[in-house]
Amino acid sequence: MELVREASSKRRLYLPHALRQMARPDRMIAVAEVANVVTSGTLIEDYPEDPRGHSCLLCGGGENGRPIHVVCAPKEDYLAVITAYLPDPDEWSDNFTVRKPK
Repeated sequence: MELVREASSKRRLYLPHALRQMARPDRMIAVAEVANVVTSGTLIEDYPEDPRGHSCLLCGGGENGRPIHVVCAPKEDYLAVITAYLPDPDEWSDNFTVRKPK
């Protein structure tokens, strides 16, 4: 989380996929909500072997406390925000931090 927050303090770069997902009418996730997840959320999955570079999944609260997941990758000069979405309650635990078995 230290690397994520340090990279985010320099700059956040929203990849096109993230912007498309955030702008979906059923989501409408604001940049401020993503920033809140990055600065105060919890690391729930780590992907050190991601072919695009080390990335991770964060969970935190958005507007009115709604849960938001953010996949991001800390780089030297910025934090790449890969995607952001509202987790599906059917796929996640009650606090949205543990995947349910399939």
